[in-house]
Amino acid sequence: MNIRLDNAPLTDDQIEQLNLLLQGMEGWQVEWLSGYLSGYRAAQQAINEPAVTMESVSAEQPVLTILYGSQTGNAEDLAELLAENAKTHGIKASVVDMAAYKPKQLKKEQYLAVLSSTHGEGDPPDNALDFYEFLQGRKAPKLAGLQYSVLSLGDSSYEFFCQTGKDFDSRLTELGAAAIVPRVDCDVDYDDAAEAWINDLVNALAESAQPQQASTAVAAKAATKQSQYDRKHPFPATVMTRQKLNGRGSQKEVLHIELSLEESNLQYQPGDAVGVYPQNDPYLVAELIDLMGFDHDEKVELDDDTYKLSEVLLHYREITVLTKPLLEKWATLSQSESLQQLLEDKSAVNDWLQGRDLIDLQQQYPLGDVTASEFVDLLRKLPPRLYSIASSQAAVEDEVHLTVATVRYTAHDRARSGVASTWLADRLNEEETVPVYIDGNKNFKLPQDDNAPIIMVGPGTGVAPFRSFMQEREEREASGANWLFFGDQHFLTDFLYQVEWLGWRDSGLLTRLDVAFSRDQEDKIYVQHRLRERAADIWQWLQDGAYLYVCGDAVSMAPDVNEALLDIISEQGKMSRDEANDYLRNLSKDKRYQRDVY
Repeated sequence: MNIRLDNAPLTDDQIEQLNLLLQGMEGWQVEWLSGYLSGYRAAQQAINEPAVTMESVSAEQPVLTILYGSQTGNAEDLAELLAENAKTHGIKASVVDMAAYKPKQLKKEQYLAVLSSTHGEGDPPDNALDFYEFLQGRKAPKLAGLQYSVLSLGDSSYEFFCQTGKDFDSRLTELGAAAIVPRVDCDVDYDDAAEAWINDLVNALAESAQPQQASTAVAAKAATKQSQYDRKHPFPATVMTRQKLNGRGSQKEVLHIELSLEESNLQYQPGDAVGVYPQNDPYLVAELIDLMGFDHDEKVELDDDTYKLSEVLLHYREITVLTKPLLEKWATLSQSESLQQLLEDKSAVNDWLQGRDLIDLQQQYPLGDVTASEFVDLLRKLPPRLYSIASSQAAVEDEVHLTVATVRYTAHDRARSGVASTWLADRLNEEETVPVYIDGNKNFKLPQDDNAPIIMVGPGTGVAPFRSFMQEREEREASGANWLFFGDQHFLTDFLYQVEWLGWRDSGLLTRLDVAFSRDQEDKIYVQHRLRERAADIWQWLQDGAYLYVCGDAVSMAPDVNEALLDIISEQGKMSRDEANDYLRNLSKDKRYQRDVY
């Protein structure tokens, strides 16, 4: 049977071919062909019509700007996690380094997320300083149309806990902005709190405009970024080597530790850190349990599992560092008037906290009738300790090396010790395992240009990442010049990795080496003194495009080095103090002045 299609948009030849095809077809075959043509038409439309992408969603879609201020990279990582989560909900999001953000853009923003750590004595991280000062200054605009939220990272054992985030939050409110969801202040164990804040913020944004769902490609991209081992799921790394770096007679005890990452697929770059989950001292745990009057084997619930109390205090709860929030809870439970009076004196409570632990707290302000579970609920999680990685994976492959200073001291008539450092030094044997993860630090990285010169300032264990820098540059066959400033107490006993540094100097990889051993002469000499002595050469290196790195103590060394650099820039560059400060800030913005201080 031939079908006539008088008004069909087909040529005679096409109609003839269609009739030939249909001849002899059974009914079910015609039905199949009909479905096939319908699907073919839909496929053609999908090809010809623009796909729904993040750029083509409706104009009602929220636009979220995510600003991060980060010293070690944690806030940056969380900013990217927020962006991925937002995009999977159809929210357009952009992540911006505060150092690169143009302040005049602020009054144009619709939705803003601010993620920042707190550095030093309540100060903003280096990359947040300019934006922080702008926002606090008189030029900050009125922001009545802005909706925002703040995630603040900090450590409650410090006096100015999460101060930078608190400052951002209060100032944005003063300028007229409205909070989408309340600010969240995260302690060192920030994962759960940060995740909850991200979810609350994204859900609030999603409800505000009911945006279209993002493409499955975006969701898939977010899903594939997860790794097998991370902060929540650490890898059990086997101890391969543990070697003391100090010579006989040294007043210090610094260890070189090598861990195996074989079969972990963990990757790291020079400048990253390794997070170590330590164990508390079992003697201290036993003493604390006895003092509290609990049974060591008493069962307590923790994270939906049941453990012995001794296991919880050994592996999962912090018992050596006291915080003001803990003291406030303790005062309520103990009903201690003297502790409450102490808490009312800010200076006194900060002094009392120094060098004391839970045993001191219970001895001086004993709790009354509390259960073991109630006691455990008072305590914060035992946080990981971060160590700058002292190796390049290009050189050592499935290993990671640490440089660990063992902490031992006496305070309030008792011997004290660092939780992680003494565990690694005293109680952990070779072939045993350490739970670890890689903590990436995007703000402390070698220049991509292997021809660029670098200046490294790393006294004491601050030299660790620079060992990784040198191994990496050696593997890359980088031609850029390398200059190290190292300092410690004594040349004969405290020149960490001396053989390697001198070997690199002899080979020409290390272009210059300046050392400062503070106790080898009557007047103490530190790295900042050596910097000033080499002022003209440092200035010339900076003029030649050198990258400047500082690693180590944040309380004394880093500020002293910063002052020395300002003096050098002012003197050699013929600049005022303000101009020298601007010069150094611009180096920081350009990633040519990077610090990893703690």
